[in-house]
Amino acid sequence: MTDIYIVRHGNTFDKGDVITRVGARTDLPLSRSGEEQANRLADHFLDRVPQGFGAAFCSALLRTRQTAQTILSAHAHAPELRVLDFLREVDYGPDENQPEDKVIARIGEAALEAWDRDAVPPPGWDISPDDIIADWANLLDALSGPQQSPPVLIVTSNGIARFVLDAVTKVQCPLESIKLKTGAYGLIQTSRDGATLRAWNERP
Repeated sequence: MTDIYIVRHGNTFDKGDVITRVGARTDLPLSRSGEEQANRLADHFLDRVPQGFGAAFCSALLRTRQTAQTILSAHAHAPELRVLDFLREVDYGPDENQPEDKVIARIGEAALEAWDRDAVPPPGWDISPDDIIADWANLLDALSGPQQSPPVLIVTSNGIARFVLDAVTKVQCPLESIKLKTGAYGLIQTSRDGATLRAWNERP
């Protein structure tokens, strides 16, 4: 059995900033509030996972690397942080780095609601849900085993994290939204019976 923590990176915007749709081609660092979220996650996991993580993964994007490195730095013996390409983020096509009012003007509110509710990509976005789900399923399978293994940390973005829900075998927690909030995490436990979602949108 393995506990796998799926973490969304911290904020990239602060109060008063013009918020845009940050995707795979927009490599922003954590904002001040995002750094605070990462620090809270580090304190939380130091208490929750005092033995440390056995493996850690993130995307190549700065916001995920900063979040993961902050969490790992709280432990004395942290594993090497490994980059996985599929964790990067959705490429929002013509909506990349655009404010939400412009995104809605192009695709309509119904399309955005379908994305937030059912993970249905709007037209023009460069994303293959089937491929992402397969990548999640393969990773969860690779991290599972017959014996108890050290916990695993995975830091990614909202557009990618939601598809792990389609790769689990069971959901045993409240699931009010498929969106993972910034600075929040989900917990998946793997075993011979498959992968079970134990928590979602937990925020320290």
